[in-house]
Amino acid sequence: MSAHRVVVTGATGFVGSAVLRRLAADPHIAVRAVSRRPAPAAEAAEAAEAAEAGVSGLPGVRWVDADLTAPQTLRGVCDGADVVLSLASHIGPEPELCTAVNTAGTAAVVAEAQRAGVARIVHLSTCAVYGPGPHRGQDAGELVPAPVSPASRSRLAGEEPVLAAGGLVLRAGLVLGPGDRWVVPALADAFRRVPAHWDGGAGTASFVDVGDLARLITACALGAGDSAAAAGILHAHHPVPVRNAELMAALAEHRVLPGRPAEHWPWERCLEALAASAGWVSERQFTLLARDHWYRADTAWRLTGTDPGPGPLARLGAAARWYRGRGAQAPG
Repeated sequence: MSAHRVVVTGATGFVGSAVLRRLAADPHIAVRAVSRRPAPAAEAAEAAEAAEAGVSGLPGVRWVDADLTAPQTLRGVCDGADVVLSLASHIGPEPELCTAVNTAGTAAVVAEAQRAGVARIVHLSTCAVYGPGPHRGQDAGELVPAPVSPASRSRLAGEEPVLAAGGLVLRAGLVLGPGDRWVVPALADAFRRVPAHWDGGAGTASFVDVGDLARLITACALGAGDSAAAAGILHAHHPVPVRNAELMAALAEHRVLPGRPAEHWPWERCLEALAASAGWVSERQFTLLARDHWYRADTAWRLTGTDPGPGPLARLGAAARWYRGRGAQAPG
């Protein structure tokens, strides 16, 4: 009998696929990966997505067809499981779909986990629920959430059933690594339109490499260290925040950006330049990337006894090829 039986939703996503690969590498873990059955016309695209994520044919992984927006399809998905990792999310602008996946879908997963008697639920959320900031070093519980987008509002609402069930919510900062379709592409788009140090490059934010986040999520799921009884909300990113000037310099070094910023522009000039040029990054998104949004995040690493690693800047080299190929392309 396997020591751990883990159900993973969002298994083909950016973070979910990294977690799935990590779980599959342990022969003592039996993994049930939940995947939405695509319409016939989308089967090839779904297969290509799974292949790109590196999760096709993983040993020890059983794939289950289910759709979070159709709760009846989840029946039996959690039977016999010890842990449910709720990693599915929709981060697009469509309010109805965000609510269907992030709020109602998460609630449906939690309800099925409770029906099946699953002992542990770990859910991935986002620090975007805190809103526009600035935020400087607060821990979970020290800020009142004030989400401003459909994605962050629905993800905050999706935390409620997890917490009510005694589960653990991990709020992550900005996630970097191969598969990132939002953070670095957004930085590239913004830099093309605002080619300078933004407000002196002083803005500081919380980041995490997707592989390090996968290690932390897995450790929380398996109750590593002193985390077996952990519940409530924890932050899940590298404990050392990243200054914008250092991030942009690292991206230029890896040839993701065309060069290092040469000038220092005040904030108002940055906003004027952004508004004056076409692109997909909004002022709200630019503010999230360029100004202070960092949160204390040592508790989860300490509880699990997990080394957070050298930090996201040290991991950028492994993702540089992905980012150079994607450029400033909008998500989608």
